[in-house]
This record gives sequence, C-alpha cells and structure tokens, in this order.
Amino acid sequence: MNITMPYFKKLFLILAVALLSCCQEKEYSEKIYEKPEIIKDAASDFLSPEESMKTFYLPEGYKVELVASEPMIDEPATIAWDGDGRMYVAEMNTYMQDVNGSGTNRPISKIKLLEDTDGDGKMDKSTVFIDSLLLPRMILPLENELIVNETYSYDLWSYKDTDNDGVADKKERVYYNPNRRGGNLEHQQSGLLWNLDNWVYTTYNPVRFKFKGGEVLVDSLDIMPRGQWGLTQDDMGVMYYSTAGGENPAYGFQQPAVYGDYSPPERLSPDFVQPWPIVGTPDVQGGTKRLREDNTLNYFTGVAGQEIFRGHKLPPSTYGDLFIPEPVGRLIRRAKVKIEEGKKVLYNAYDKTEFMASTDLNFRPVQAKTGPDGALYIVDMYRGIIQESNWTKEGSFLRPVIIRKKLDKNIGKGRIYRIVHEDIKPDKKPELLNKKASDLIQFLGHPNGWYRNTAQKLIILKDDASVIPELKKIAQNNTSIFDGIFNPAKDFGIERVHALWTLEGLGIVDRNLIIDKLSDEDPRVRSTAIRLSENFLKSGDTDIIDNLEKLVNDKDLEVVNQLALSLRFSKDKQATDVLNKIGNKYADNEIVLHAITESLKKDDLELANLKERISARDADSKKSVLRGYDSYKQLCATCHGPDLKGLPTADNSLIAPSLIGSPRVTGDKEKLSKILLNGLIGPIDGKDYGIMMPLKSNGDQWIADVLSYIRAMNDEGGVHKRFVANARKQTADREEYWTLAELEK
Repeated sequence: MNITMPYFKKLFLILAVALLSCCQEKEYSEKIYEKPEIIKDAASDFLSPEESMKTFYLPEGYKVELVASEPMIDEPATIAWDGDGRMYVAEMNTYMQDVNGSGTNRPISKIKLLEDTDGDGKMDKSTVFIDSLLLPRMILPLENELIVNETYSYDLWSYKDTDNDGVADKKERVYYNPNRRGGNLEHQQSGLLWNLDNWVYTTYNPVRFKFKGGEVLVDSLDIMPRGQWGLTQDDMGVMYYSTAGGENPAYGFQQPAVYGDYSPPERLSPDFVQPWPIVGTPDVQGGTKRLREDNTLNYFTGVAGQEIFRGHKLPPSTYGDLFIPEPVGRLIRRAKVKIEEGKKVLYNAYDKTEFMASTDLNFRPVQAKTGPDGALYIVDMYRGIIQESNWTKEGSFLRPVIIRKKLDKNIGKGRIYRIVHEDIKPDKKPELLNKKASDLIQFLGHPNGWYRNTAQKLIILKDDASVIPELKKIAQNNTSIFDGIFNPAKDFGIERVHALWTLEGLGIVDRNLIIDKLSDEDPRVRSTAIRLSENFLKSGDTDIIDNLEKLVNDKDLEVVNQLALSLRFSKDKQATDVLNKIGNKYADNEIVLHAITESLKKDDLELANLKERISARDADSKKSVLRGYDSYKQLCATCHGPDLKGLPTADNSLIAPSLIGSPRVTGDKEKLSKILLNGLIGPIDGKDYGIMMPLKSNGDQWIADVLSYIRAMNDEGGVHKRFVANARKQTADREEYWTLAELEK
C-alpha cells in the first residue's frame, strides 16, 4: 500500500477539524429573572442561610451555594485564600453592634482560618488564626505567612503558624508608619492586592510594597486613585477602585495606577450609577433624595468589594466582567467592560436589572472574589446596620429608620456563598504551597486568573533562580502548531505575560528578550514588554527608544497608549519626539492624548521641583496642588508670571503683583477665595495694577486647586473647596470687584 504525504496531511486536517468541532464553546442562556413585586417596607427578620438563599434572584442557570455561615463565622468583612485553598476570613466583630456604634474600637476582632476537608465546596473546619485585633481590614496570604493590617493603622504585621495547628504563634511587624489614620472606619485603606507588576497596592495610601527575599520594599507614588473599600485587577494588572462615600461605583481603571489617576466621566455608560433593587431600601444615608417612588435605592451609595471575575467555572461571557456589591441595595451589579476608541466604558449587563438581588433586608454583600475553584464568591456580612455610626447619630435620617425596623438588633451573623452554574462543575481545591517553583510554572497559563497570580506570587517568594531558563523559554515562544488543535482553550499570550512578570519579580529583565517581545503577535505581550522597557528608559538607555518608536504605528490602540505612558521615564529628546509623533497621529483620541500630555511633563523641571516641594503632603493635597499647577499655567501665568512673581513689562514694571510672600496669599483662606470669585480693583501695596478679573464662573474645586498651588509655592497649606463654597455663599449677590480696603476692614 502506497501512502503518500498528501494522505497524511489530509488525515491531519480531518482530525483537526473534528477536534475543533468537539471543542466549540457551549452557549449559555443569559435570560434574566422576572422581578418580584416591590415591597416598600419589607420585614427585617433574621433568616437562616437556607431561607435567605430562597430570596436570591439570579439569571437562568446560575445558583448560589453556601460555603460558610454562623456560628463558624461572625461579621465577615474580607476573605483570601492561601495556595492550598484554605480561606482566611477577617471578621469585624465590633462593627456597629448597636445604633451608636458602642465599643467599636475594642480589640476583640478575629481572623478565622477555614478549610474544606472533604472537598464538597463547603467549609467544615475552623480555627481562630488570630484574635484580639482592632477591626482587621486587609489580609494577604504569602507562602507561609499572613500579612495583616488593622483599622486606623498603616502598619503591616506578619503572622505565622509554625506548628501547623491553624493558630498563628509568631508575630512580626514588617512595615511601620508612626502616623495613624483618623476619621471613621469606612474611610480607611483596603486592598493589599498583589498586582501583576509584583507590587502590593492598597487604597487611599500612595505607597506600594514589594515582598522579596524576606524583606519589604516600599515605594511612594506621586498620585494614584484613592479608592475606599475594595480593590481588584484585570488580566493586565489594571486596578478598579470604588468610593462609597463619593457614590462612585468604579474609577481609576483606564491605566495602571502607577501612571496616576485618570477617570474620564464617560467611563460609565448613561444611567450606570442607577442600581435596581428588588426590595424597598428605606435605610439609605442619603435620605429620600436617594429613593425612588417605590422606595428603592436610585443611586449607588454603599458600593464595596468589587471584583473583576477571572475564573473559568462560570459561562465564558462572565470572564473579565466587573461584579460590584451594593450592600445598601442588597444586590450585585454585573458590568461589561467595553473598549471604545481606547477608552474602557462600563455597561450594566442587564437592562434595569441586576445580576443578583435579594429581598432579604439583612443581605449585605460587601465583597466579591474569584475563587480557586473558578467560581464567584460573595461575602455577606448579613446584618441590619451597614452604615458606620457617623451616619446614625441623633438627628440623622437613618437613626429613626434603624430603630423602627429594629435593624440594630440584627448582629453577630455572616455568610459566605459561591455562585456557580448548573452546567459547570467547580474545580477541586488547589495544592500549590508545597510545590517546587519548577512545578508551579505550569499554572502561569491556567484558565483561572487566581491560579496564575498565585503561582507567580509563590515562584517569586521561593526565589529559585533555577526556573529562569524555563520562564525565558515560555516568554520567548510557548506555542506550536499542535497547541492550537489539542489545546484550543489555552491563552498562550497571557502565559507569556505572566512569564515576563515572573522573571521581573526574580530580578531578571532581559534586554534582548524585551526587545524581541516588542514585536510579539499578542498585543498584551507587546504592552508588557513596553512597561518592562521602562527599566532601561530610567537608566538612560536611548538605543531602546529606536525599538519602541516602531510601535507608534501599532494596530492595537492599547499598545500605542502604553507606549505614550512609558516614554515619560526617558529624559531624552528622542522620547519627546516620539511622543509628539504619537500626538500628531492620534490628535483626536482622548485616552492617548491624556497619556501624551502627562508624559510630556517629564521635561517640566518646574513640575519636578513642585512635586519635591509637596512630597510630604497627603494624597488629596498633592492632587489639588498639581491640578492647580496646570490651571495656573493655562490662565494665571500670563499676568502673574510662570514663577508667580509677576510678569514684567518693557519698562520693568509688573503686569500683576507678585504672589510670592503676599500677605493675601498666606493669610485668610476665605478672603483669598473672595478675591478670585469677584476679582480685585484698586491699589495693592501702593501700586495700581488695574483689574483682576473675577473667576467665579469656575467651580469651587477649580478655585481651591489654584489657591492650593499658589499657597504651596509659599510653603503654606492648601485650600479646601469648602472655604471657596463659604465665600461664594457669602458673596452670592455681589457684582462689584473687591478692593483691599474692603477686605481688610
């Protein structure tokens, strides 16, 4: 029998087609539930976990399974898994135990360690890993320790269980900050998120950490998003923030936080901020203005614990979606992240309906998490009062509602659920902690983002240099003709991304490899290579700019935007020329132009000096001063001069007075605000400069920012917008310019 090569090729193609047809993605229903009739003033009785689960509404095919509940857990606030799938649960055991918040600051809170010993998905073993804590709010499992932060403190503590009894017996402070964070406990940092870039981030605090070789490295960032309760990241390490106090369900996700906060208003689709509860929500701190006629919440107000779902055991359409718990509305929003001309825009996945909603008034989802098993986990604090005591005082809208509904009696419970799909079985629990670094490499390409990030973290913590050649091999080329046929579901591009960042975490940024990856077929790998090239840009390597310049014409807009972001780290004129070239090509693109504008500030020596001048200020003050700097340069510098000393004329007189050392600038903030609002006329220190035009058409924040910058240049504190608002209110009917004589009466 004469079998020729064409025969084998034909047979191979037939086999390939057959395999691909078998592996076609199944279609899942997205049919949403029929909403129940809204009960405006529902009962607030405690329900058992089983009874409460009957009140949940989800799309067709999705179901909720109980993972843990009271008495095993009590007042859960956040969860995290170690490499073997054991779950740490931080409990805020003293949170709002009555309407006054009595005893909130007693150090009696706990962190529990839960285990599923029989593999059925439900926790059946519990130990108190740490007790006597003050409202623990951040936890990060490392290789054989748990990093913990408590409320009101910036300190980080390491806890270890050296005898494997499930109880921590060794405690060590690994980061110390003598300052203490004031304010109510809602306005505190959260996170401790090990990012793709191997830095650990929190909200509020513009400081990031790196755990390597038994040491903790600390790096300060100029400006980054603030955030409040909750921090998550997508496959490329871009983080999503939220602020309940600011009624802001999502922001800061246009670019990696290391490049600063950029949150254009159009990042949220029209009406995105409107939630759709299925039960009346009378306990809203915003009062009746935050309620519809049917008594349901009309605006996100308690958003917390958001999560980009990166698991593999729900329908594929959920991957990369943002899940946003809203505990006041008793619901969870599913948001689709769409890219429009390079801008990420969030859309509700359903029309005037939420992914998950409950009629149980005690259902308080405060966190969503991608689990090791590929499912979506929900932390339900399950309680009556969700707001902190600052909003439940005498005279507040909430207090009589709480007392009437007896919400203050509903305490001491808590549930953790996982959302699964009836047609998809969750994975078994992982076993990663005792694996060698070489055995962890295989998980860098796992379909579950939890596995990829955990494997990367553990490889770096093990600090085993022997895996470097294999990581380079994966980063270089990890595919073959057979992979697309026999492993069609695997994302080889994201595996290369993780290999590159794992190498970086081990201290290896290979210049030749990075240059090669700038032309990788996957745009995510090209973007990663650009970010990693920053190491060379910072060191003054100008030759690499020639390789980067080729990406100006990249077909992927996100690659071009990353190029515009990264070039700020080169002081060379060639980098400036490349930025201008990008600007000419993308003159109409908002996202790219923003990156270019910010990166071109690299050549601004004044700005660099200003940043140094205000380096000790808090994050909000820095943001205000830097915004004011931009506004001043655009408007005020034409008269007061770029150095604030007044712009000289041909005869050496000044167009406007110097703002350096001016008693008006360094003095009363409200008087200074009045000058900007209504303008100034008449002599100043014996000289007549004509008229300073009023700027009241600008908002309070804009004026406060400009004044904060001017005062910063005099080494004085900033101006909060409330000073401007008060001044505006006092002078609402005034049309005339001010004179110094009037102001100084």
